[in-house]
Amino acid sequence: MGELLDLILPRACGGCGRAGAAWCARCADALSGPPLRIRPRADPGVPCWALGPYRGAPRAAVLAVKEHCRRDLTKPLGFAMARGLDRLRDTGRPLVLIPAPSRRAAARVRGGDPVARSGSVAASWLPGCRLVRLLRMRPGVRDSVGLGHADRQHNLRGRIIVATTRPPGALFPANAEVVLIDDVLTTGATVRESVRALAEADVTVRAVLVTCAA
Repeated sequence: MGELLDLILPRACGGCGRAGAAWCARCADALSGPPLRIRPRADPGVPCWALGPYRGAPRAAVLAVKEHCRRDLTKPLGFAMARGLDRLRDTGRPLVLIPAPSRRAAARVRGGDPVARSGSVAASWLPGCRLVRLLRMRPGVRDSVGLGHADRQHNLRGRIIVATTRPPGALFPANAEVVLIDDVLTTGATVRESVRALAEADVTVRAVLVTCAA
């Protein structure tokens, strides 16, 4: 079926738009280097890393996933995340990935949470790694597009919570390295509120890793 669809509607690369592959080798190279250390304006208090800057092929891929439901990009973006995590992790300890939350309305439009999907792919590539969905947003959070730094902070303050009736620490080993993951980091407001919510639940985040940093 996939080959038949390619004949009717040839696949276009999610990064450069060229026909023939969902994610071409040249665009994959844009996310193949070592993660870049970033310092967002809203400091979450833990090291933040990005696979690449929010431009070119990485930006196009993130937008394709969010705005055009390009679920075929889940695997290559997840593999790029796994490669970045493998460079950062302590291989002697289990690794837990926690996706930053998204608004429920946005997730419905996108057919689910693309960050969680890519995180699941990343976890499948890494020994001793699992993805745990702990965070959600309270109702009332607006779309952050067009909001400035102060407005983004106000929009999210106190509205990201840990959504589990069990002690969060019971969901993964006590010595696990916990990494918060997201697709784009702009001001850092989302990751800061996420780290705060997890800290209040006695979950210590070691680092933040995003696909792109604006």
